[in-house]
Amino acid sequence: MEITITLPSTHPTTTVRELLEQEWLVPRKVRHFLRTRRNVWINQEPALFHFEVHGGDHITLRFEETDYNYQQIQLGAAEHIHPLYEDDHLIILNKPAGMKTHPNEPTENDTLLNHLAAYLADKGQQPYVVHRLDKETSGAILFAKNPFVLPILGRMLEQKKIYRRYQAIVWGTINHDLVFQDKIGRDRHDRRKRVVDNRNGQTALTRVTVDQVSHGQTQVYCVLETGRTHQIRVHLANYGHPIVGDPLYQERPDKRLMLHALELHMTHPFTQEKIIGTATPGLW
Repeated sequence: MEITITLPSTHPTTTVRELLEQEWLVPRKVRHFLRTRRNVWINQEPALFHFEVHGGDHITLRFEETDYNYQQIQLGAAEHIHPLYEDDHLIILNKPAGMKTHPNEPTENDTLLNHLAAYLADKGQQPYVVHRLDKETSGAILFAKNPFVLPILGRMLEQKKIYRRYQAIVWGTINHDLVFQDKIGRDRHDRRKRVVDNRNGQTALTRVTVDQVSHGQTQVYCVLETGRTHQIRVHLANYGHPIVGDPLYQERPDKRLMLHALELHMTHPFTQEKIIGTATPGLW
């Protein structure tokens, strides 16, 4: 695998070592191989780790197949893939409701990751999960297309540099915007579920903006500041306004969970381009 990245013109002067270790989060073992094999080039010239890089430079890295581990998965059907944004390093997809993000068993072949693997196979690329959406949730979801960018995207997610906005319809009337900060933990009685647990749970922050009220239901927009399992679903249900169609947190039957990942915003880690993946329109 060979990757070439052109540094933005505004990129500060730094060394190859600092670029790989601090900015691009290349694992220590892989950095060792890059150095000993002399697999780093600056503007098509071999480079040592103490060499300086500047804005506008072309940085080329060559990796061996054994540098990164990849767990082989079954190929699905590429026609299920609908990119909202794609480049050499990452892809944002519009996930359908009712489809799992990734397989839990090696024999599964009907998850979004399986279908993305089939889509990328002809390009000689492989998919890597950055985050997930619940099976019942539709909308924008981000995947890495090589193992090099995966930890960078993971760090951006942890540092809240990837903005995610959801659209939901809940039961009942909500008349004002809300901020939920209740901690979320596992339900001791049902392993599928999560509950508000302010003593032992994990920190969770959800911002809710009211859009419109109609026929005993409220359409809201939710922004995640953290990414706990079922976070939006648990916070809203605990407040007394479960999401319409939620199979776990309300008892009224409906066709599907009315939760849709509407937007995913981020700054590209290499080009500094502003990226917006919008899975519109919503499904209701």
